[in-house]
Amino acid sequence: MRFRSGPDPQFPYLTEYDRFNFPSPEESPDWIVAVGGNLSPGMLLSAYEQGLFPWYNQDDPILWQSPDPRFVIFPEKLHVSKSMQKVFRQGQFSFALDRNFPAVIHGCGEVCRPGQGGTWITKDIIAAYTELHRLGWAHSAESYLDGELAGGCYGVRLGNAFIGESMFAREPNASKAAFLRLAKILFADGVSFIDCQVHTDHLESLGGEEISRKECLKLLGRAQAERNHAGGRRGNWGELYGEL
Repeated sequence: MRFRSGPDPQFPYLTEYDRFNFPSPEESPDWIVAVGGNLSPGMLLSAYEQGLFPWYNQDDPILWQSPDPRFVIFPEKLHVSKSMQKVFRQGQFSFALDRNFPAVIHGCGEVCRPGQGGTWITKDIIAAYTELHRLGWAHSAESYLDGELAGGCYGVRLGNAFIGESMFAREPNASKAAFLRLAKILFADGVSFIDCQVHTDHLESLGGEEISRKECLKLLGRAQAERNHAGGRRGNWGELYGEL
């Protein structure tokens, strides 16, 4: 069977209040749980709530994936190396949340990563997550050097879980600094774990570890049941958390 590449225009647009039931990741023999659909807010939120996320190449149909094992960071395992402690002490970067989400996701899309011939952050992904950000669900953390964006990361918060999507750096240590600053804020605010999705050496150096998909789905369900009084801190985090 052939599938249409990218979003399917025949699939209904789901608002942030609509939901779609995906097949259970626990019944999937591999990472790919579903194929097709679109990147409307309700589809993305449905996927995250059920432990999936879109990950596909430009010419592929949308692939909804749920890796096994999963790579996560727990509050007590977050690691700040001596070199990064020095970066923070020296005040090399200034930081902000949600100041320029579009620039962050575009920056992530421009990064050349080892073993990848292109980027999975396509124009459709950029448009979809920028809309999710406008609705208050997707957020960015940014490092600035002399007033210029030097690096950052973005992701989605669901209750007391944060699902990290991607990060980039134009200056050494800029993405690590933004991520670590964000992680400390999130953990202080009650987030129980950061879902980094898949292993990278970069994330392992920050305290990431592998757990089974089954365990990750349990943690995700628990974290969503523990939504705090702010409803998962929706809105612009620059306004919610103030200056960094």
